[in-house]
Amino acid sequence: MRILAFPCNQFGGQEPGTNAEIKKFAEGRGVKFDMYAKVDVNGDNAHPLWQYLKQHQGGTLVDAIKWNFTKFLVDRNGQAVGRYGPTTSPLEMRNELEKYLNQ
Repeated sequence: MRILAFPCNQFGGQEPGTNAEIKKFAEGRGVKFDMYAKVDVNGDNAHPLWQYLKQHQGGTLVDAIKWNFTKFLVDRNGQAVGRYGPTTSPLEMRNELEKYLNQ
């Protein structure tokens, strides 16, 4: 299992720094997951990965990412199989994670 993080500054300006500044900030907090370059997740400039995820796992009312820490579960075949809101704890996703890890 891999956790991928994509910083985005489209939510209240919470990620205004450069990629290097964001990486340094995360490393200072002991982050162990894969950190990618800052991207847009909504709008005309949304990164293709986020376009794919939103298309295959739509949101409530609209498909747009509403806030930071929206989580997607992608199986080992690259299929988006789950979408979770920002307030969903990874611990709440345990059953789904185990289901796909055991396949």
